[in-house]
Amino acid sequence: MARTTSPSKKWTIFGQDPDIILAALANILSWLVVTFFPFLLPHLLPSSPEEEPACNEITSTTQTKCVSIGRPGGMEQLRLVTLKPGFCTIGYNVRHFCPPPYSHALSDDPIFPTDCVILKNEAFSVNYADCTIRWGFYESAKKFVGWPIVPGFDVAGTIEHVGGNDPSGFKVGDRVFGCTLFGAYSTKILVPKIQLRKIPPCITSFSEAAAFPAVSLTALYALHLAGYFPDARTNFRNKSILIHSAAGGVGGFLVQMSKILGLGPIVGVVGSPSKVEEAKALGCDIVIDKSSEDLWEAAEIAGPPNGYGTIMDANGISTLKESYNHLAPSGRLIVFGFHSNLPMGRAILSPIEWIRMAKKAAAMPMFDAMDCTVSNKSILGFNLSFFADEREVLSDMFDQILLWIERGRLFCPNVVQMGMDHVAEAHDLIQSGKSVGKIVLTTSTVS
Repeated sequence: MARTTSPSKKWTIFGQDPDIILAALANILSWLVVTFFPFLLPHLLPSSPEEEPACNEITSTTQTKCVSIGRPGGMEQLRLVTLKPGFCTIGYNVRHFCPPPYSHALSDDPIFPTDCVILKNEAFSVNYADCTIRWGFYESAKKFVGWPIVPGFDVAGTIEHVGGNDPSGFKVGDRVFGCTLFGAYSTKILVPKIQLRKIPPCITSFSEAAAFPAVSLTALYALHLAGYFPDARTNFRNKSILIHSAAGGVGGFLVQMSKILGLGPIVGVVGSPSKVEEAKALGCDIVIDKSSEDLWEAAEIAGPPNGYGTIMDANGISTLKESYNHLAPSGRLIVFGFHSNLPMGRAILSPIEWIRMAKKAAAMPMFDAMDCTVSNKSILGFNLSFFADEREVLSDMFDQILLWIERGRLFCPNVVQMGMDHVAEAHDLIQSGKSVGKIVLTTSTVS
């Protein structure tokens, strides 16, 4: 009889993951070098054998250009590089073909997995998770890719090659959009077909298409955990929902989908007056600007007297405890991020920011399973970047999202468009917490 073994317990240093401590130290080193010893910066920018040497000024327009991150650090790690002929980027769920972040060299008549296509990528979105990847704190990136890594999840472009006989109907030249499990910051990507869909006529640009996939899938899966999808008629009497960061990428789709699924009142929380109108336009019944009013007093007035049926929280320590306290009996707290735990603001983060982050981590609320039971409340968390083995689940949800888009029920959020060579500026903007909607980078401006 085979013996089963339990996963080994990971050792810690003062209760912290050693990888997190090493990443924080690497970021502090970056700050020291950038601030005081910029002449040493080249020593902090490791290259890969798949890259063309920086001195090689003659490259083909067909060669892949991508943003490579060689180690944890600041904006200086966002290196725009050209790969040698035949190479492209891949996600970690194509590791049965080769390990990420780069493919093997492919010939003009490539032999690659029959369930994949090679995508000429025209646009990709920037998510806050990409900053976390750059800092070295994103668990799935550490676990499945390591360094170097090409970040990014959302892609939109045209198909260059199709692997095998394709029952999905994809052909060369098709305009498609979808997701990759890292590798999106690139002009050419190897992507599983199941993660792509043809761009419907109502989406007029690649930039708009790239703004949809990851955030809309995150939003729909969150509503699935809350009990509202696939059966929108789930008979919870309390259908109230409070959505933190309601004018952001995921938050905007949570608002729209909550409206489609018949939830209400939909109470959206934003962090500045400039985001109030955007949240209202997306479909919030009530918008709370926590920069000008007490969040939880306003939430108690806006919601049912016994609490909310669902609260969507990607903030972390700043709201998590009170989000749980403001659930109604049978309420569900859905957690899909910890933004307030992480550094925000300036592009170059000083050691003080990392000390603050450690203090926040130590003060994270702990929830008692017995209290969850006797108060009849649930806490559920997820991260779609771990769903490499659950592609069918996300594929079904992608079909639903596409149907809503085609029927005019789901709309693209506000898009801030930049060129791929402005990747550091894009990271600075999303890291500041001042962005509204989605930031999308286009590849056509890269020479």
